[in-house]
Formats: sequence, structure tokens, C-alpha cells
Amino acid sequence: MTLAFYNYYKNAEAYENEYRSSSWPGLKITAHDQHIRAASPAAASALSSAVYGGGMLELDRIFNIYVDRQYRCDDPPRDIERSLNEWKEQLDQCAGLLTAVRLEHTSIQEYTSEAFGILCCTTAGVSNAARAGSARTVFDTEGNEAVAVGSLKSTTQSHFTKSYIPGTINVMLWLNGRMTSGAMVNAIQTAVEAKAAALADFGVADSENGLLATGTTTDAIVLAVSQVHEHKPLIAYAGTATVIGAAIGRLVYDTIMESLQAGQQWKERNRVK
Repeated sequence: MTLAFYNYYKNAEAYENEYRSSSWPGLKITAHDQHIRAASPAAASALSSAVYGGGMLELDRIFNIYVDRQYRCDDPPRDIERSLNEWKEQLDQCAGLLTAVRLEHTSIQEYTSEAFGILCCTTAGVSNAARAGSARTVFDTEGNEAVAVGSLKSTTQSHFTKSYIPGTINVMLWLNGRMTSGAMVNAIQTAVEAKAAALADFGVADSENGLLATGTTTDAIVLAVSQVHEHKPLIAYAGTATVIGAAIGRLVYDTIMESLQAGQQWKERNRVK
């Protein structure tokens, strides 16, 4: 098991709240009461779907923030900003993710080669699992519930509907190496394919239609690339047939599986459905 912070959260082992990367010198991940903080000593180029700090940006920190299953809010960025202020963190050059997964189920794995190094940090919860491409409840940009895929009819205001309940698979990928912007997009694509494969192998079903899920309704991913080491090759491709793509796929797959297994075992021990 590579649940780096299990003893910190489960057994109150305060000295086990820190993980230092072997693939990215200076990258440190720390566990706190309500969040996981990953920080690099220098800013990295990032591509992110995070609710706070999404898009293409320079960042040196990523936060995975725990919220309980009763969390309902139509403005998560505001809540994340409040938390960052409370923790006396700078508001720029960072990304913030939200999760209802127990933080002791955070899985971290790494891969290092002469050309690059990768750290993957994942929390995986699937209470709101969904299958892309299937007919299911959807929402417009205002948060109004629509009838189904293919229908533009809206019903009532529903900012607090079940599809906004955080379950969520959150993936942080820290890549110590050099990549083109196209390769960064390719890396995200490969990571998402690996996520879908992990859910299929774990037997996760869409919470509405029972079909095999490809993700959840609130998944997020952040890829941060150091873009240093000029002697290292510039990576232009990151698909499944490349060394880097294979490494990304393996790490994402394995960390998702491990986090899901930890969550399932916790539910069995505590007789939670």
C-alpha cells in the first residue's frame, strides 16, 4: 500500500504528515487536518481542470481540500479562496480541488527515468459515478437541471442537486521534465483513459443508469510540468504507445485502484453502504 498519510489520519502519527518526492527534488506533499498540500520550490507550467486555478497557468502549489457529503455550494472557488486565506496561503500560482474522499485514502506513486520523473497523487471516490456518452441527468451553465442528453428543456433551479455532491476523482500529476503544450494535452488524455480503465476493472457503475462508469460528475485533474533540465529531451507526445504515456497511465490507474480499494475496505469495516 502507498497510502502515504494513512498513519497520520488514522493513527494520529503527527510525524507522518510529510511525503518528499524522489522524482522531483524539492517537491513536498503534506497532510493537514482538512487538506493535502503539494508544493514545489519553483513555479511549474500547468494545465488544469481544477475548480480553482483551472486552465493554463504557472503554479507552485496544489491543494486537495476535504468537504463532507453535505457540502452544497454554487460557488466553490469562493470557498477555496476562504480556506486559502485561513491557511495564510498566497491566492495566486495555485490550484484548488475539492473532495469528499477520506484523506487517509490518498494514494501517491512515482516513476523516474533518465528523461523525466512523474509523481501522481490521487483521491478517488465514486458515489456520483457517471458514464460519458450515456443518457443521464445533465445541467446547463446556470446549474439548472435538464431532462437528459439530447434535450434542451430545463426544469427548476437545482444548484443543490445530487450531481453536485462531491464524490470525485482528483488527480495531481507532477512531471519533472520538459513537454510541449500539445504533449501536456496528450498527457491529460492518457490519464483520463487510464481513469476510465480503472473504473471499468473495479466494476464502478453509473449511479443513474447502471452502465460502466468512465468517471464521476465532478472529476478534476492538474498536470504540472517543471520545464527545467535543458539536457533532458523535449517531450512532444504522451500517448499510450510512448514511454511517458505508459508511465502516466500506470500511475493513474494504480493510484485510483488503490484509493478505491481503501475506500471500499473502510466501508466494509464500518458497514457503510
